[in-house]
Amino acid sequence: MRFAIHYLTEYRYDEPVSDNLNVLRVTPASTPTQELEDFRVQVDPETRLHRHADYFGTQVVEFGITRPHEHLTIDVRARVATGEPPEPLGGGWDGLDDAAYRSAGAEYLLPAPLDRRWDDTLAGLRDAVRGDTPADSVRALCELIPDRVEYRAGVTYVGSTVEDLLEGGAGVCQDFAHLSLTLLRDLGIAARYVSGYFYAPAPGDVDAASAEVQTHAWVEALLPPENGGDPGWAGADPTNRRLAGPEHVKIGHGRRYGDIPPVKGVFRGASGSKMESSVRMTRADATGVPA
Repeated sequence: MRFAIHYLTEYRYDEPVSDNLNVLRVTPASTPTQELEDFRVQVDPETRLHRHADYFGTQVVEFGITRPHEHLTIDVRARVATGEPPEPLGGGWDGLDDAAYRSAGAEYLLPAPLDRRWDDTLAGLRDAVRGDTPADSVRALCELIPDRVEYRAGVTYVGSTVEDLLEGGAGVCQDFAHLSLTLLRDLGIAARYVSGYFYAPAPGDVDAASAEVQTHAWVEALLPPENGGDPGWAGADPTNRRLAGPEHVKIGHGRRYGDIPPVKGVFRGASGSKMESSVRMTRADATGVPA
């Protein structure tokens, strides 16, 4: 698939602010199944942009606006081509003890800092996810989590924990991803948090060439090789009950959400602010859509 992506964020301040410093993680990644064809960022008020890769390899755009201003617009446009990932296979559970596996997945085996102490609820979910192989467990995760917790916005917030999700019985993709990380890591499977977009036309309009979406979160699990070789990452999206596919556009990954927020910034001033954000994905390979 080929997508044209338009990410727009606008801030309005009650009074002029200054020294507005921002860090953007909105650049689609280049992976074996995803190619970034074009990427542009325009900021108003105009300023110099600085680019680098962070610790996890995610592309970062940074900028600062020192002069007073009452609005900030971040206009991001990208073109991405995605392919079908290979079917997750991998070896058995004994492969998780291999030194090469534990080295490759080292940081993604550590418990997340907001994980709660293990109890019978989490232990039951972990045991229910465990399959005949690590790959089977990744597939089971996609069904079990949406069966046990409801997707509902407004119940959790950006700092919510796995405990909040289980106690409230509902959350959003970020919460589903954090629960997935907790369960996989306790099984000994290295897992990382992925930020990106998921192309999902409105119900009843599945053939639409364009869709308004939101930033999305899923996970990638490191599977041990079947017969030697290197471990490989497989994407799982429990929010949508499926493995990651060509409809998923990856931006980057980290240990958890705090490593990869789309926009993070601070400014000087006592002003309040109002933020509006939107993401539109257009099928650049659909009939009648310009390439």
